[in-house]
Amino acid sequence: MYETDEEPEPRADTLASGAPALGSPAKNQRDGHEAVSRETQLAPTLPRPKRPRVIVVANQKGGVGKTTSTVNLAAALALGGLKVLVIDADPQGNASTALGVDHEPGTEGTYEVLLEGASIDDVAVPSPEEGHLWVVPATIDLAGAEIELVSAMGREQRLNKAVRHYVAENEVDYVFLDCPPSLGLLTLNALVAATDILVPIQCEYYALEGLSQLMKTINIVKGELNANLRLGTVLLTMFDTRNKLAHQVAAEVRQHFPEETLTTPIPRSVRISEAPSYGLTVLSYDGRSAGSLAYREAAAEMASRDAGRTE
Repeated sequence: MYETDEEPEPRADTLASGAPALGSPAKNQRDGHEAVSRETQLAPTLPRPKRPRVIVVANQKGGVGKTTSTVNLAAALALGGLKVLVIDADPQGNASTALGVDHEPGTEGTYEVLLEGASIDDVAVPSPEEGHLWVVPATIDLAGAEIELVSAMGREQRLNKAVRHYVAENEVDYVFLDCPPSLGLLTLNALVAATDILVPIQCEYYALEGLSQLMKTINIVKGELNANLRLGTVLLTMFDTRNKLAHQVAAEVRQHFPEETLTTPIPRSVRISEAPSYGLTVLSYDGRSAGSLAYREAAAEMASRDAGRTE
């Protein structure tokens, strides 16, 4: 089983001060790129899906590991040789931070795609995590998009049109859409653009809280805006093997979603929590940690499932 009480090993960029080098993003990005590149030579090639999968990672309940799962699964799939795009649709820009890309105010990204009709090709930037991984960053400008989209023509279809065009013009296996923990217009745009929903569920009390509302929203979107949308994957996060409640929650989730729930849970891990402060995923922060291994196993399971799907 995965350990849950990990303690981080000292890193070269923290030995002097004992704290992450938050003021040195270029160095952090370079370190992460080199770390993952070394592992890429040993990583097995994951199977490609029969058609590109556009996955929205959604859960209106906060603190369930939504963005963490987005960036680490995306990096793991890219590490396995698949071509991956992450679209950060959360104004906080946490996915952009974790993947080591600039998202200072004024940086072109998701806002320009939604409000100005920019092409994803024009705003996507490579992540230093892995050569097959690209990111559309989110800046604080996106915080005003909810209001600006209210009066926009075809407001629910803005992201869908951009993603469809990108998929048609580029060789890509996975597109991940990271959303805010709410059911506003940003999340609605992502739901309309997606083919699959990935729901991270925290293995703690109230784990299923809010999920019923999410499922209602999914059904409304399916009926009105995106008939192809489906719940594709449920991922158990923050799993503590020493906690009986975690096992009970996992069993309950698997009872409700037997086909969708991945067999690999993501453990509660110090290293998973620390990695974003370095502008890294846990895969490049500590590739041998339990969290890194779990995300790689979960990504491999996703890829294997998707490779066998024909719809």
